[in-house]
Amino acid sequence: MFILVGLAVGVGPLVLGLLVSPHKPDSAKNSPYECGFEAFEDARMRFDVRYYLVAILFILFDLEIAFLFPWAVVLQEIGLFGFIAMMIFLGVLVIGFIYEWMKGALEWD
Repeated sequence: MFILVGLAVGVGPLVLGLLVSPHKPDSAKNSPYECGFEAFEDARMRFDVRYYLVAILFILFDLEIAFLFPWAVVLQEIGLFGFIAMMIFLGVLVIGFIYEWMKGALEWD
């Protein structure tokens, strides 16, 4: 029963959209990217790995902030143990940041 309900919820809106939505393609709608001009490069070109490294670093430090706010709220309750645990956590992050910096992940040509 659970699988049937899951399939109905997952596939039902797709089928309903295909049946109910208008389908009137024209040349402008079928043009590449709907931007008015042809693509000038291959969409599967290689990206520099530094884009991914910067994205990962952003996520890393964004998550660090997400952990710091609740920790700061309950710091009085968790005491010295919580403080030391967070300093170890921040130390590991700082070591990782220094490693990325030394490897040149933040350098742009």
